[in-house]
Amino acid sequence: MRYRRQGFERRHELERRKLRPKALDFDDLVYGIHAVDEALAAGETLRTIHLAANRAKDTAVRGLLAKAKERKIPVRFEQRAFFERVPFRAHQGVVAIAPPFPYLSLQELLERRRSDGPRTFVLLDHLTDPHNVGAIVRTAEAVAADGVILPSRRSAGINATVRKAAAGAAEHLPIARVSNIADAMRVMKKAGIWLVGADTGSESLELAQADLNRDVGLVIGAEGTGLSQLVRRECDYLVRIPMRGRVASLNASVAAAILLYETLRQRECLLRP
Repeated sequence: MRYRRQGFERRHELERRKLRPKALDFDDLVYGIHAVDEALAAGETLRTIHLAANRAKDTAVRGLLAKAKERKIPVRFEQRAFFERVPFRAHQGVVAIAPPFPYLSLQELLERRRSDGPRTFVLLDHLTDPHNVGAIVRTAEAVAADGVILPSRRSAGINATVRKAAAGAAEHLPIARVSNIADAMRVMKKAGIWLVGADTGSESLELAQADLNRDVGLVIGAEGTGLSQLVRRECDYLVRIPMRGRVASLNASVAAAILLYETLRQRECLLRP
């Protein structure tokens, strides 16, 4: 009798597992109207798009639905229970499931060119905050940088939060993932790229003194700790952003934005007659 009861319990548990909703891989989600719309515009291969049932006639998603139909991407209208499995509050009732992010190798990234002028890369030395990484990707795309390089460990990858913070920029900007940032820096130096580290130390050049009108890799350190010693040693030189007030440092994404736009400014000033 006991064995029969155990067999019944095992069958019951198997049935419960079959009925249980399949877990979502949060790294493969793109969420929010703007992020999903940008992914469609960039030609990303989305597996499915899930919309809240109450948005079926919403004018805000008409363009998104038209693009999905044109691309033959399945659209499913979901009840609240589906979105309760999504841990991101800002999903707006719009969630897409994408294939794993298509990282490039370092060599593939270096072989690509977005323009005929000097190239700009951003290297992130173990940034773990996905909002910072997303903001940096967004700014890098805005200045038409040639790519972002991330370490494969102890760093935020291109996950759902990064894609949301990047507001679609991750679908347009080449991004490479490497096993070791310092090793990648050595390869880049052999390719003629100057590596410029953001550092607040007194030995760093003032940003206005730095010549950025060349192939450069801007190296941004981790939140709180900055550049690691090994990465700092691999930099050709260090630059510091002027701090005239009482605040001693800037957020990593803000520092990256300042360096990227100073690089763009220097190049465009030299192009003027």
